[in-house]
Amino acid sequence: MSRRRPARRRPARRRPARRRSVRRSKKQDEQIALLVGAVVAAGLVIAAVQWLLAHWWLLVLAAVVASVAGGFWLQQARQRAEWKRVRTQALRLRIAEIDALDHRAFEFSIRDLMRRDGCTAERIGGAGDDACDVRGTEPAGRVWAIQCKHRRDGDRGSAVGVGVLQQVNGTARQVHGADIAVVLTNGRFSSKAIPWGREHRIHLVDRRVLGEWAAGSRPLWDLLNRIPPPRRPTALS
Repeated sequence: MSRRRPARRRPARRRPARRRSVRRSKKQDEQIALLVGAVVAAGLVIAAVQWLLAHWWLLVLAAVVASVAGGFWLQQARQRAEWKRVRTQALRLRIAEIDALDHRAFEFSIRDLMRRDGCTAERIGGAGDDACDVRGTEPAGRVWAIQCKHRRDGDRGSAVGVGVLQQVNGTARQVHGADIAVVLTNGRFSSKAIPWGREHRIHLVDRRVLGEWAAGSRPLWDLLNRIPPPRRPTALS
């Protein structure tokens, strides 16, 4: 009897390793690139350090220049702050000096007088100011809304009338949150404006009161009547 030969198994086909080799080559390229970049960066750092060590006097010179410049800038900043504080505290204006101002400088002078008296005040006059040229908050917490009316001819100029007071009455408290609404002028008020302001709690500062305030050391709230009580206690209350 003839014996059957066992069937030979065919070897399994191997899948191509092409993709793996491509991935490995890309990763290797990236690693090589990173290594080269690190070596180059390290070389540049070493070269820079060596150059600086060889020229150490440049580092000393740069440090001295920076120190001098920084000290000079700090000194100037302190001097400017001190000069501003001294000027503000010592601010005194004669009524003739106020008459010589234009309307914009007049508003800034009122702002500076409020700051002299310890208020935080800003000039907001201009288009769309809602009838408030200077808004300030005094140490007692009361908010002031001041409408400024400059007259080049002083009390010989046109009188400030009721119309201006009506504008202030409609915006000072409603828009600016003021406790004290003021119309201030280096001129005068009309005969109808004075009782109208008293009736509607609009404080009027005419040429006489303005001159006393600008030339002296008393704050404006000490020169006006019927001022509302402070919002918060102060050392003087």
